[in-house]
Amino acid sequence: MMLNKMDKDSIIQEIAGEFSKLPAVEAVALSGSKTGLINDELSDFDMYVYSKEPVPLECRGELASKYTDKYEVGNTFFEDGDELSLASPKMGVDIMYRRLEWAENEVDWVWRKHNAKVAYTTCFLHNVKTSRVLFDRDGRFQKLVDELNSPFPEELKKNIIAKNYPLLKTKQGASFYEQIEFALKRNDYVSQNHRTAALLASYFDILFAFNGQTHPGEKKLTAYAEKLCRVLPANFKPDVENVVKAVGTPEILPALDKLLKELDLILGK
Repeated sequence: MMLNKMDKDSIIQEIAGEFSKLPAVEAVALSGSKTGLINDELSDFDMYVYSKEPVPLECRGELASKYTDKYEVGNTFFEDGDELSLASPKMGVDIMYRRLEWAENEVDWVWRKHNAKVAYTTCFLHNVKTSRVLFDRDGRFQKLVDELNSPFPEELKKNIIAKNYPLLKTKQGASFYEQIEFALKRNDYVSQNHRTAALLASYFDILFAFNGQTHPGEKKLTAYAEKLCRVLPANFKPDVENVVKAVGTPEILPALDKLLKELDLILGK
């Protein structure tokens, strides 16, 4: 499908313009890797459509078909979304649909009321914080972006660490470390992998919060930490990589011991 040799940014702006014509749509933003500090040729364009009521699937399909013959509409595997694969220019566009009111409530619950989660506490907030606003009917979305670009709340930082730190190893029972230890004794490789991933998720939640940074998500975490965090544990990247490489081997516990010891040193534990 020919798009008159439009460049990628022009296509993104045009798609946002199409959504802006729908009365229910309150804001459209670009976020994800393309608006972050780190992206590459494998990164898709992640567009977020914030509305007060769902955008009909028929409307979404009509819009997608204007730009490509290769698209999926109505995916609900992660968020409600559509995936477009354009040939000229070659680019992937993922469109996610959210309620603006839901986004405002999430900001209120975490950023203003300082509620922590087990891992990824501020991941959604980072997505909003780093958004490039393409359309904003009443300025409500830009207000969220501006608020999230203010200093990280100290109380939220404390709560994230308090929620996640005991789960790493110090909790009396069923810490991630203990679960990995039991899985090792059982030769349960699937459980080792699952619990190690959970431990690292809480580890990074602590690390970003300690440095007053929102959590950038699941990808390129060591690279983001090196760019965003003023204070990192000694031997940070090799220690993280050694943990991942040691999953399923007897070396996993010593690797975790070293990783967590260095984290304790920067936390003052």
